[in-house]
This record gives sequence, C-alpha cells and structure tokens, in this order.
Amino acid sequence: MLYGRLDDLREQAADRLSEALRNSGGTQQERSQREGTVAMYTEQVEQFGAVENGLCFGRLDLDNGERHYIGRIGIFDHSGDYAPLLMDWRAPAARPFYLATAAAPQGVRCRRHIRTRHRTVTGLDDEVLDLTLARHTGREELTGEAALFAALNASRTGRMGDIVETIQAEQDRVIRSDLAGVLVVQGGPGTGKTAVALHRAAYLLYTHRQALSTRGVLLVGPNETFLRYISQVLPALAETGVLLCTPGDLFPGVTARRAEPAETAEIKGRPEMVEVLAAAVRDRQRVPDEPVEIVVERDTLLLDPQTCAEARERVRRADKPHNLARPLFDLEIIHALAQQVAERIGADPLGGENLLEEADLAEIRRELREEPEVLAVLDWLWPVLSPQQLVAGLYASDDRLATAAPELTEEERQLLRREPWGGWTPADVPLLDEAAELLGADNRDGQVRAEQLRQQQIEYAEGVLDIAEGSRSIDLEDEEEGEILSVTDLLGADTLADRQEDGERLTTAQRAAADRTWAFGHVIVDEAQELSPMAWRLLMRRSPSRSMTLVGDVAQTGALAGASSWQQTLEPYVDDRWRLEELTVSYRTPAEIMAVAADVLAEIDPSLTPPRSVRNTGVEPWDLRVEQAEFAGQLIAAVRREAAQVGEGRVGVIVPDGLVDDLGRAVTAELPEVAVGEHAELTSQVVLLTVAQAKGLEFDSVVVVEPDRIVAESPRGRNDLYVALTRATQRLGVLRTGLGVRYASLGVG
Repeated sequence: MLYGRLDDLREQAADRLSEALRNSGGTQQERSQREGTVAMYTEQVEQFGAVENGLCFGRLDLDNGERHYIGRIGIFDHSGDYAPLLMDWRAPAARPFYLATAAAPQGVRCRRHIRTRHRTVTGLDDEVLDLTLARHTGREELTGEAALFAALNASRTGRMGDIVETIQAEQDRVIRSDLAGVLVVQGGPGTGKTAVALHRAAYLLYTHRQALSTRGVLLVGPNETFLRYISQVLPALAETGVLLCTPGDLFPGVTARRAEPAETAEIKGRPEMVEVLAAAVRDRQRVPDEPVEIVVERDTLLLDPQTCAEARERVRRADKPHNLARPLFDLEIIHALAQQVAERIGADPLGGENLLEEADLAEIRRELREEPEVLAVLDWLWPVLSPQQLVAGLYASDDRLATAAPELTEEERQLLRREPWGGWTPADVPLLDEAAELLGADNRDGQVRAEQLRQQQIEYAEGVLDIAEGSRSIDLEDEEEGEILSVTDLLGADTLADRQEDGERLTTAQRAAADRTWAFGHVIVDEAQELSPMAWRLLMRRSPSRSMTLVGDVAQTGALAGASSWQQTLEPYVDDRWRLEELTVSYRTPAEIMAVAADVLAEIDPSLTPPRSVRNTGVEPWDLRVEQAEFAGQLIAAVRREAAQVGEGRVGVIVPDGLVDDLGRAVTAELPEVAVGEHAELTSQVVLLTVAQAKGLEFDSVVVVEPDRIVAESPRGRNDLYVALTRATQRLGVLRTGLGVRYASLGVG
C-alpha cells in the first residue's frame, strides 16, 4: 500500500517525459519549451526513483494507541479521507522519532527502526521507551542506537547517503532551527555537519515551501569532488530544487578550476582588494596627456585634457557604476564637441550671437554620436568593460597593478601578475563579482536583443491565431457567426506571446544559476571556515535577507585566507546578530583514531576540545616508516592490505599536494583501478587525493602519506593533517619516509 501511490506518480511523470522526448523539430521557441518540459519531468522521475528505496524506515507506537509510519516523503490515502499512510520525517508529528528517550518519551511507547533493501524488509529494531527498563550505558543521548551503529559500521560506497533513519537529538535541533538569521554550526570531524546541512535544506524546503520555492536554496561546497559525493542525498529526500555550487561556480559564465599558490589566493581574498578593484576601475577612466584630434567630415576637432578631466569629475560625482555612467560621460564630451562645431558653422559674421538654434545643436550632437572617430575616442576615454576584462587587464599589467595596489609589496603584486589566458581560479570569482558591482551591467545590447526576440514571439503568435481563425467552420450563417466569439476576440497576439514565454519553464535552481543578482531564500555553506573575506562579500550579496546556515570547524581551516574566528568573520555583515550551535559527538571517527587526531588538535590550539567518539572499533592505527627507495612499493602493498581488510568498503590515500602526480602514476601503474585526483570516480574502491580534495569525504580506511610534508606545505599544515587523520570510519594508517613526530596514540606498523 505504501508504494502504490508513488508508483502511480512516477509512472505518470515517466509517460510525460517519454512524450516530450518523442517530439522533435519545431521553432527555436518550441524547442526551448520542450527542453524545459524534459528537464521538469526528468527531475520528477529521478526524485520518485530516489526515494523509492527505503521509503519507510520507522514506526511510532504512541501511548494513546495511535501508530505512525515514518518515511522519506509523506503519502496520503487519496481514495478515502486523505488519511496519512506515511508521515514525512520533516513533519512536526514525526519529531519524537528522533527526540524521544526513556527519560523523556514524549508520548511514545515504542519506536521501531525498519531496515529495508529495495522493497524487502531486512531487519527490525524495537525500542520500548520505559524508564524502569532503562540502563546506564554512557550513551543515553543517543536514539536508535542499534540502527545508528549499523549505519556507522556499514561499508562506505563512495557516495554519501541520507541519515533520516538515525538523526540524533543534537542534529535534529540544528536541522529544525528557525529559517531567519545566520546560524553557525560548529563541529569537529565526524559530527555530521554535512549531513545536518543537507537535511536542513530538505527540512526548510518542506516547512517553508511557499517562501523558498520561488527564491530557492543555494548550497556551497568546497570542491567538485565533494559535490559529487553528496549529489544523491537531497534527491533521496525528495528535494531537487537546491542549487549545488563550489565557490568557483558562483559567477555565471565562469567555471573557475585553475590551481594557484596558496599565497596568491590569500592576497586575492583580502578585504583590501575591494579598494584595489575600485582603483582599477578609476584607472580605466582616462584623461589624455595631450589634446586629441578627431576628424569629422574633413574637419578636425580638438578634445583637450581639461575638458576630459572636468567631464570625468562631474560624472564621478553622480556616483553611478562605471558602465552605467558611460552615457553621462558621452553626453558631456559630445556636448563639448558640438559646441566647437556650432562655433565654426553658426558664428554671426557681425559678431552677434550664434545663429544656430537648439534643434540644430541637437542634430549636430546626434551626428557626432554616430561618427566612428568620436566613438573610438569615447571608448578609449571611458571604455565599457566586463568584469573579466577589468580583472584580467589588471593582472596582465605591471603598471595597472602598481597604480591600483600601491599598498601591496612588489613581491605580492608579482604573485597576482599573470597573462590573460589559462582560465580562472576560485579566488578570482569573488573579484569578478566585486568588479561586476563596480562596473554595473551595460544592458543596451541585451535590451535590443530582448526586443527583437519579443517581436519574433508576437509574430509567431499572430501566425498561430491566423491559423486558429482560419479553421473556423465556413458553414455558419452570417447571423450565427456574429454571435460566436473567435479566438482573436478573446486572445491577442501579445497576450499569447506572454503565455508562450511563461511556458518555457526552467527550475528555480536553473534560473538562479544564470543570474548573478539572484537573491536566494536561504544559503547553506559547508566547510565555511575556508572562505576568504572577499568570498563572504559575494555570498552576502546572494543573501540580502541574511538567512544562512554556515557549517564548519575552525580547527580544520586550511586556506590562508580562511576563518580563525566566526565572530571576526561575521561581524562586518551581521555584527553579533548570529547564533551558534555546536555538534560535540563524533559518529564517524572511532575513539582509536580520534585519540591520534586529538594529539594534532592540541598542537593547533591547546584550548580546543575534540569531539567525543561514540564507538570503538578495537583496531589501533598504525605508523610505518620506510626507506625512500622502497616507498612506492610499500605504499602499493599497504593499499592492497587495506583494500583486503575493508572488503567492499572504500580506501582513501591522502597525500601531500606535491606528491599527488608522482605517487598517482606509481600506484596506478601497479593498480590501474585506483582513481586519482579531483576528478576521481569516488565509487572506485581506492581513491588517491590531496587533503583539499578529501575535505568532507569519508572512507572505511585511510592511509596518510608523508604527514610531515603535509604539515610543511602550508602555514596551516597541522590543520590539514588533522583533516587527513579524521577521514576514516574504521581504520587508519600512516606511511612516512622520515622519523618526524610520532604521536603516542599511533602504533608501529
């Protein structure tokens, strides 16, 4: 019964998708509409397919005799009184499933966890919430302990799964927190920050559907690998309307993937870059050193520096963005040139007033605006710039860098210096966004194209109406025909064009991704501690309502421009008007591994407290030192051992940035199935990654390679090592060539 309604909906969506795919040809407008239809029904089919497996996972037996089944989506009986067959996990009435304990049962007599594989029930775990039967275990804050440990001990698959069956009380409190305001979720490794962020997105969309469906939710993750890792979670929760992006994707039309030195990224992330870019814009508003000669119809006009300087200052006082101020500058210069022309052709021979009237002057100005020589000079004095042109031009010129950034040292300016090819880096994206704010959008060409498209749509609509009018019956008597309304009596071509345009449906996420000025209803940032001050400026523009969820751990900050304090990061935007929730329990990282990580954490900051692990595995981490000549062979042997130990699980090999290429080649030469680097397929059993690429991921077993070099590669190298050591759910090993620091919690392999 629980699956029947879902099957009906999925079948309907599949039928409509098939029908849309069968259609072909047509006008550009029809093709565009069909693409939107295909996207919509593809999304629905994927959504229903994703939630089908494990649809129902729990049951609540209440003291009053009621019984509720809990699932990933809500299903109601449409044939009768619309009674709930399955309660959505986000519904308020489902909350006791996550919060009820023997000490505080919340009206629950028994909680049942249902384990399924596809549509087959594979296990049941019942918890009778009776305080008299409760026993002290040291883990009284956990709910659904058997289901939780089963999930934690299960082999990883290379893709993150949802945790709706095992959400714990401290996680539930964060997930269901109010929509308004900035919520910071601070939590150490394995506390479920990412899962909480994703489930919070699903909860907010369920609870505030009307408010968020039109504005959308933006979720920012650290890299492409991470987005692929989490890509199945929200569809499995029946939500596909969230826009997933990396920081390098937040400027439409730019995909920033180029690597650069950490020192360069840190400079680009400084808040001082706002003034650097403003100075770069001013630098492009030129004044010539000498008078400029402009030949117009065999007549030479002179544009002197003083006229240009005065025009520039008057336009700057208008305080408009650079591109939007260009028409004002044009007006000033063309007025000055028109005065020269008027003085030459309209002078009174007797020395009186100019003989030209205002209409004559207006015609002179119109003609000057169309002169190629005049337009070329205007483009040089006050060019219309794209953000890409401004930033690339700044990087490509020593003189422009020196003018715009005098406060930077010569060494720092050389770190920014590069030729305008080779692609953008993630640290460039906030600068492009800032440049777009300073420049403003020059929409004149876009407005012309929009008007042309509008006329095409109206002409198409007129053709449709002509066909409809021509199809009327010709057998009607004149008096009968006059009494019947035709389609053209009810619908004009412009109205039909509007309706056709409305039919070209894009999802909220698709429209938001293409619009730099889009204001999201809510913004969620994972690994938020990595963002620079410039990146925060960009995100705050995307969230003018300041409705945000920021999850991270300042102890894991690896970026030089990243956060060391949430207060310091948020103060420029919301002062102290933000709230903090802390996740203190590590579910992923077993106690044996957390003991090793705690030693590193103490070196980062002795005042920081590591999260408390809820489980032991009985497997001690190992530490093996080998000779350099044997290193590649020993690494391959270690990978084979760990892969054999985890069976169907996943092994992560985390290496220093400088070794990823060499070790990747050496390992794949012997083990071709090993995936390497940022574009690695995470479903491979063994994946070799850098620390940055491994952020937010988890593996059954992790081999950390050359920890001393990981530490040495960055001023925040210990933070990186802390991240690397806490990616494992079961087993941890360290392979090194040097003696380095051997932590007391590490055994010897």
